[in-house]
Amino acid sequence: MTLAIRPATPDDLPGILAIYNDAVHNTLAIWNEVPVDLANRQAWFDARQQQGYPILVAVDDTGVLGYTSFGDWRPFEGFRLTVEHSVYIRQDQRGKGLAPQLMAALIEKARACGKHVMVAAIESGNAASIRLHERLGFAVTGQMAQVGMKFGRWLDLTFMQLQLDTDATPRC
Repeated sequence: MTLAIRPATPDDLPGILAIYNDAVHNTLAIWNEVPVDLANRQAWFDARQQQGYPILVAVDDTGVLGYTSFGDWRPFEGFRLTVEHSVYIRQDQRGKGLAPQLMAALIEKARACGKHVMVAAIESGNAASIRLHERLGFAVTGQMAQVGMKFGRWLDLTFMQLQLDTDATPRC
């Protein structure tokens, strides 16, 4: 099977939806408790397209293996050069090295868009995700205790960030 990392198309949305809802049901990667429908993922896709933000998928003959994207970190003008990303891998593909490949491609897209910082918000017990981000150059910048809940327990949040350029002053 040949692996490809490419921009997502509307045809990829059912695969993205399945990965997203699996994360809702079975992981702490998404702190939502209610699964979404295809219309929800279509609206998310359309919003990313309108903003000019990428959605990348890893695909092979079996379909979508994982996806990654970024969006605005905060909805204020002063944060326009900072984005927050997400990366999700299909359950049967986790631990096979897809996340670093997807993230490397996404980081390059963020740099190409002129972004300055990429933020990750990770459930503090997700050691694998924290290690992945450290390997990609992200640094822990903060931890917040008990700011979320899922599966009947409090969740802590670890913030990590990657500086995407070395500009001493903002470009815009």
